[in-house]
Amino acid sequence: MDTVNEVECQARIGMVNFINTAPLYEVWQEKIKRPLWQITEAAPTTLNRMLYKNELDLGFVSSHEYAAHPHLYRLLDNLSISATGPVGSVFLFSRLKPEELGGKLVLLSSQSQTSVALVKIILEEFYHVFPDYAVNNRMQEQGRATAVLAIGDDALRLLREKTYSYSLDLSELWQRQTDLPFVFAVWAVREEFWQQNKACVLEIHQELLRCVTEGRNNLRPICEVVAPRIPMSTAACYDYLCGMEYDLSPLKKQALETFFSLLIKRREVPSAALPIKYCGVENNDMSN
Repeated sequence: MDTVNEVECQARIGMVNFINTAPLYEVWQEKIKRPLWQITEAAPTTLNRMLYKNELDLGFVSSHEYAAHPHLYRLLDNLSISATGPVGSVFLFSRLKPEELGGKLVLLSSQSQTSVALVKIILEEFYHVFPDYAVNNRMQEQGRATAVLAIGDDALRLLREKTYSYSLDLSELWQRQTDLPFVFAVWAVREEFWQQNKACVLEIHQELLRCVTEGRNNLRPICEVVAPRIPMSTAACYDYLCGMEYDLSPLKKQALETFFSLLIKRREVPSAALPIKYCGVENNDMSN
């Protein structure tokens, strides 16, 4: 693919600043020197809002955000934050077993639309219990809450503290019920930006894929840099990041479709969420 002239390739890019993106983002920060690619670091819900409001052109966002506004976006092919089985950083921490949470107070993370939707599906569709929900930033509720949803670095810290009797990995519970991996975050690009800047998007996509490959091949030194942020040992960080997956295989596309189908069934997103629209260097999509 021809290199895009840097002057002609301006983009506002959103990056998740959790440790689970380190294999991609640490390499990006070190190797990608493009001043016109403006990076915003934030939690998924912040990036969701910014992408929706056209304050970003593309970024790592909750998979739920695509389903909620499918007319606005396309997904970059072969990129995600996902897991096959336990993910290790998206947990429902609970004082009771999940089947005992009916009518109990469950605090929800304010950082991820996908994880909030997933925990509701797991409790209501799989366990057939209906808790009372509140957002986790309501600090006055935390003392009487029976369970709390935590993601990313917050989940890693709570896991180390061992405050709750049950630590329920949502990706593991999803796989147990569906026999599928789970896709937590995707790379979404605004449709109008894609239509007007296809070569630019493809160049960014190619660099993202290269960073993922390089990061996965240099995981131990990356863990030495990022593990103290939790804090956790380098070995524990390595084990955790080995379980993270960054591709979007056909099976993961099936998993996304299953998740979106459940959201449509629950009337949480429009039916237009399916079929999913993709673009990127994997299929050399320059026309649609």
